[in-house]
Amino acid sequence: MTGGVPSGLRVDGVTVSLGGVRVLDDVDLAVRADESVALLGPSGVGKSTLLRVVAGLVEPDDGRVLWDGVDITARAPHRRRIGLVFQDAVLFPHRDVGANVGYGLEIAGMPAGERRAEVARLLALVDLEGYADRDVATLSGGQAQRVALARALAPRPALLLLDEPFGALDRELRVRLGAEVRTLLRDLGVPAVHVTHDPHEAALVADRVLRLVAGDRGAIIADA
Repeated sequence: MTGGVPSGLRVDGVTVSLGGVRVLDDVDLAVRADESVALLGPSGVGKSTLLRVVAGLVEPDDGRVLWDGVDITARAPHRRRIGLVFQDAVLFPHRDVGANVGYGLEIAGMPAGERRAEVARLLALVDLEGYADRDVATLSGGQAQRVALARALAPRPALLLLDEPFGALDRELRVRLGAEVRTLLRDLGVPAVHVTHDPHEAALVADRVLRLVAGDRGAIIADA
């Protein structure tokens, strides 16, 4: 079992089988509320599955997910205060940039005026000031990922999960965005788990790097 952390995320003994195949085997993970952790490993080893367990999108066969010592394993995804950014930005095509970023705020009932001001603030944070009225179809890959990041940050999550968010971008852009995101999250005080198969990217974006490796009965976590 993972040792306790004063605040933040703890995954205790999580095991997951998908389609009759064990993907994760008794996985432990601890992330402090003041750090970003990179989870490094090859494609198909189970990194995304672990993020989805933390987010509440996959139910573990065994084990627990805790936040600040509270068991949230059975808590609905929308009640976990966890943001998730995928490799594909997955923007709403029928909404402009501002409406994409403000979606969670709209669902939460924030008044329109306050929402517009918050969206403008978030777009400025991700270096997209003035983009609120842009059609998402006109965005470059890097811009789309910045919008996805702003949308994930809008509800002020307690934890951000990033699932290969720069994997579809060229290396130079991955390096630049990785450094920007690390600085942004540190400035905002948002802890993160960043999944990647690229050791250079892992070292760039995180305070600490862990490796997810294939074991005899499913993936386990080891120090990088």
